[in-house]
Amino acid sequence: MNDPVTLDLRGTACPVNFIRARLALETVPAGGWLQIDLDRGEPELMVAEGLRSEGHAVELVVPSPLAPGDGVRLRVQRDGG
Repeated sequence: MNDPVTLDLRGTACPVNFIRARLALETVPAGGWLQIDLDRGEPELMVAEGLRSEGHAVELVVPSPLAPGDGVRLRVQRDGG
């Protein structure tokens, strides 16, 4: 697997974080990966569920390399369609 494109959206409010994630995902080739750092809670849920509903595979990176309280990391594989 190639290194994923990375996007740090910690501190970005909903729905702006979801919109930025979608725009970044458009730059990733079909089947490619986007790594997104987000705040925990609503941002994590809204972005993950929104991207899943569009057909992309979303994985929570566990354990997250981010320090506790610094958020969560998602890996998103762009849908091929």
